[in-house]
Amino acid sequence: MTRTLPASPLSRIVRGTGPGLLLAHGGGGGVEPNFGPILDGLAQRYTVVGPDYPGTGRTPRATEPLDLDTLADQLVATAVEEGLETFAIAGYSMGVPLAIRATTRHPERVKALVLTAGFAHPNPRLRLAARAWLGHLRALELDPNRLAEFLILTGFSAPMLDRLDQATVDTLVKDSAANTPPGTEDHVQLVAHIDVRADLAAVRAPTLVISTTLDQLATPHLHREVADGIAGARLAEIECGHLPFVERPQEWLDSMRAFLDEVHR
Repeated sequence: MTRTLPASPLSRIVRGTGPGLLLAHGGGGGVEPNFGPILDGLAQRYTVVGPDYPGTGRTPRATEPLDLDTLADQLVATAVEEGLETFAIAGYSMGVPLAIRATTRHPERVKALVLTAGFAHPNPRLRLAARAWLGHLRALELDPNRLAEFLILTGFSAPMLDRLDQATVDTLVKDSAANTPPGTEDHVQLVAHIDVRADLAAVRAPTLVISTTLDQLATPHLHREVADGIAGARLAEIECGHLPFVERPQEWLDSMRAFLDEVHR
């Protein structure tokens, strides 16, 4: 049964030609921040549709708490509005459970999944990180750097941070503090309550799970839980922290394209 889709309120980026690819970005991120370094590489082979969640990009912030099913339907509706009747979904971080829910709600549309640095539910460690994230968000007016420092410590791998000098780290903190999307608090509250573990067994689309092996936010334990729960899912590894688009963009792009090219052959 094909579900009726709502009109999508999400702003979006549309690039490229070829088979459809819908992007699902991370919480507190956006299409450009999370996929920007690999967008051109993806658009060389696929028609890429990248919606921004409420409170990111040009999408206004939501007036009510975000709902997983509603947001999953809006993502799918965005792709359909751009002419993609069927498509693969590439989910990153919070975009992983959203991609999974979109797949189980619209199985006739989703032809493949690439799930990077994600989770099916927040275990106690990730819930603790979400609480800390919310606390730093609510203290932005008192100290705008606190949130940036927390995100850099949890987002980058230790080896990468160890290679940086103080001036570079200071610049990262300054830039990060100046670029917090207004909808971030809504996203983090959703992260703390997401649970798609029951969806995993219902996924029938070919799936690649990409584990960021030095991830200190959504740890490899959570990536493996996703891969183990989806029948036939492949698990690939990239040695980096939670931000593959910063630490290993070419390796991330190559992994995604190799899998999607195989699916479309």
